[in-house]
Amino acid sequence: MNELLGDISRRDFMKYCAGAAAVLGLSELELFEKVSEALASSSTKPPVVWLEGQDCAGCTVSLAGALNPPASALILDKLSIRYHETIMAASGYVAEAAYEETVRAGGYVLCVEGSIPIADDRFCMIAGRPFRRTVEEAAKNAAAIIAVGACAAYGGIPAAGPTGAVGVGKVVKNKPIIHLPTCPVHCDHLVGSILYFLATGTAPPLDKVGRPKMYFGETIHDNCRRRSYFDNEMFLTDWNDPEQKNWCLYEKGCKGPDTYADCAVRRWNDGQNYCVDCGAGCMGCAEPEFYSGMSPLYTADSKRSRDIMARKKAGLIPPLKEEA
Repeated sequence: MNELLGDISRRDFMKYCAGAAAVLGLSELELFEKVSEALASSSTKPPVVWLEGQDCAGCTVSLAGALNPPASALILDKLSIRYHETIMAASGYVAEAAYEETVRAGGYVLCVEGSIPIADDRFCMIAGRPFRRTVEEAAKNAAAIIAVGACAAYGGIPAAGPTGAVGVGKVVKNKPIIHLPTCPVHCDHLVGSILYFLATGTAPPLDKVGRPKMYFGETIHDNCRRRSYFDNEMFLTDWNDPEQKNWCLYEKGCKGPDTYADCAVRRWNDGQNYCVDCGAGCMGCAEPEFYSGMSPLYTADSKRSRDIMARKKAGLIPPLKEEA
């Protein structure tokens, strides 16, 4: 284990396991036993191929912000990242040779960041080849496939443009794919999914659109701190009115009632905040309909509004949980 963990002390390792336990929703002891056993064998240090298509590299930036375990420990000690255009030192033919060697050997975790254009391959060419073809090739020998972020999962923002952008599942057929939407991906979702695969050799249980249930089992609305205002129909109508500061943002386009994700509980930036607490409504970036199906972001969609209010009046949206 020391060979893999480098200069990480046992105390730090225990701390990483405790943090990762929260990420995975497992008990600390259970996770410690599984992850420590996996890390004790160099054969379980899985190679990773990370491809980037139509993206802003925001998901890579989000991964770099991981703290439990820190991104440095994950990248250098727990994984063997063979190819990642943004963070790898190699470039050109040397980088492509590393990619080709890893794909031939197989058994790697394939992470795809960014959407795939299908209207015309020329919209995204990497190393002289269409990105679509590279994804199809890399998927064949992958042990696990993770669609990192909203764009890779379902098309995201690029899908609203002219490129015919789609998620990985529209290109790669007959292989299980772990979808980790939100824009960008939450580092806990990504680290947790990789650690789950590292510890168990399988993907975590997924919902009907391919998202891990442990992260996408409840709506933003279920745990929102403004939820009591929704229940009392106190909706913000004037951004400049100090009395409405904490009122529900539903009438300002918040998509929380339709969005399944744990942002309201897990929060972002090491648990500091998330969109709604910043004063911006949820934009629904964890849903397959994002972006085009959720826009305009700051205007309440009339049909969506009627549907949600009808569900509320029919008692289909339960009252706020006391523990939330």
